[in-house]
Amino acid sequence: MTDSTVAMRLARYAHAFRKQHLPEAIIHLVRQRFIDSLACVLGAYGADPVEAAVCYAAANTAKSSSVFGTNLQTTPEIAAFTNGLMVRFLDYNDGYMGLEPGHPSDNIPACLAVAQAEGATGAELISAIVLAYEIQMRLQDAASLNKRGWDHVNYINVAMAAAASNLMKLDVAQTEQAINIAVSGHLAMRQVRSGALSDWKGCSAANAARNAIFAAQLARHGMTGPSPVFEGEMGFFKQVSGPFDLETNRFGTPDNGDYAIRRSLTKTFPTNGELHTAVWAALDIRKRIDDVKAIATITIETSEFNRRVLADTPEKWLPKTRETADHSLPYNVARALLDGDLTVGSYCPEKIADPAVIALMDKVSVVEDPALTALFPRHLANRVSVTLVSGEQVVSEMITGPGSVETPMTDHDFERKFRRMALPHIDASAQAEVLGFVAGLEKQTEFTSLFAAMAVS
Repeated sequence: MTDSTVAMRLARYAHAFRKQHLPEAIIHLVRQRFIDSLACVLGAYGADPVEAAVCYAAANTAKSSSVFGTNLQTTPEIAAFTNGLMVRFLDYNDGYMGLEPGHPSDNIPACLAVAQAEGATGAELISAIVLAYEIQMRLQDAASLNKRGWDHVNYINVAMAAAASNLMKLDVAQTEQAINIAVSGHLAMRQVRSGALSDWKGCSAANAARNAIFAAQLARHGMTGPSPVFEGEMGFFKQVSGPFDLETNRFGTPDNGDYAIRRSLTKTFPTNGELHTAVWAALDIRKRIDDVKAIATITIETSEFNRRVLADTPEKWLPKTRETADHSLPYNVARALLDGDLTVGSYCPEKIADPAVIALMDKVSVVEDPALTALFPRHLANRVSVTLVSGEQVVSEMITGPGSVETPMTDHDFERKFRRMALPHIDASAQAEVLGFVAGLEKQTEFTSLFAAMAVS
């Protein structure tokens, strides 16, 4: 145990974080991200992988942590997995792009599961969520994993181990060991987001959070993990990420106000965040042309990352699953041009197999524009150019859009998103109860009433 290791510096920061008095502006951001996550949860009710996870939870009951949509209680790590899958399933939760992409709100359901199991307050839950965002997003800024074949959820191993340790009130040494165990024992491969995407695309982050909670539970009881887990001869730097440094003295504090959660991005469409501006560009073009059938060719100019990740394999040009379609740049642009919107229904089997969208994707080419790559990741910019059979060209470039740092979603936007996802599942009274609970999240002393309001009768 030494101050010079990354794990120890993170452990010290996490332990000291419990004493921070968070500014109201940061608490407000957590409330927004929390209701955004609950909207995603509701939109996932009834999905096949969610039903599988709920069945698993039902076979592993415990008087500990609740499962959304049900009256079940299970262990915190299983609740974290099941509820985390619900948050992630639609690809509608928040995101952040540093050197590595990721979705920091993947930590929210896991923090909630641990908070409920530990009898923590709403204020303590908020603190753990801000801590998880801080660590995950700083790691995303530090090094790319996807270029080396590893998945971004490996950073959740670290962030959630620290957040769980925070809620469990572990000491610095125990927190360091939780990080060591979580990182060393649970590495996820990038194959989960390559080729034809499976159910596990929505499970990978939830599984990382589950493993992190397990690691913190072991550390609480004295288990130690490999050290130095980052800097060691066979450690994370050499095997996974390459070397990087984390200056935890520059992480968010009340004095500097530079909390990473301020830079997280929220979604107006239930699809991959890096292609949102391409969708906005396609919608702009649709308003400017008389007939989609008059399109001869479509060129999407984008960043190196988008071309490599969202138009990389034949499956992205002829998706068969929802998980592949919502990560396909050609599909999302074609679907937006055809329908004038993107909704949860845009990824149903009938829409994916629609001959019209397949024909339109055949007209799409995706190329990198170095100028757009240069803007990345500060701006997730895209340019769409449509050439009509008449020879006329219609171009739309979007540097940023709603949900960005420059144009954040409002409280009204989040409420509207929540109510839209809630409508098929819970009535107006239950919706009001959930919204009221989250509005006073920092004052809550229990979470049972939240789960009761979110349950499907």
